[in-house]
Amino acid sequence: MNSLLKEKGVQSYCPLNKVRRKWSDRMKVVEEPLFKSYVFVCIGESEMTNVRMTNGVVNFVYWLGKPAVIKEKEIEIIQKFLNEYILIEAHPVNVQPDTKVRINGGIFMDKEGVIKRLLNKKVEVIIESIGYTLTAYIDRSNLTVVDNKQNRH
Repeated sequence: MNSLLKEKGVQSYCPLNKVRRKWSDRMKVVEEPLFKSYVFVCIGESEMTNVRMTNGVVNFVYWLGKPAVIKEKEIEIIQKFLNEYILIEAHPVNVQPDTKVRINGGIFMDKEGVIKRLLNKKVEVIIESIGYTLTAYIDRSNLTVVDNKQNRH
């Protein structure tokens, strides 16, 4: 599908991950899409129908009723990551109440908190600081789940 989009003049990117696959007589490293069934496209609103009409395209990924937008900087990070590592696994972040998270930006950057409840695009996070519990409404994309396992001995 990526090549069909490029034939139409659509700037597209399908992040490929190097993985080991067993063939009948040997192991081989092959490339597979990092995000199954996803191809990133850089288009204007007027080009959406052209992309949808491409063989193999089902639809765009939507977030809050609009096509999801990935920043160019995030695409560059994915590209650099794939150039540096092999055998990568991609898992969607599943945040639920009581999940411990780290805040990645804003005045609470690098602070940890616990999700109290989920809202549409934001989550209510409880941040314990200076003897008070602060509650902030933070965009989900600005959170990283903290793996409690790495803190155990």
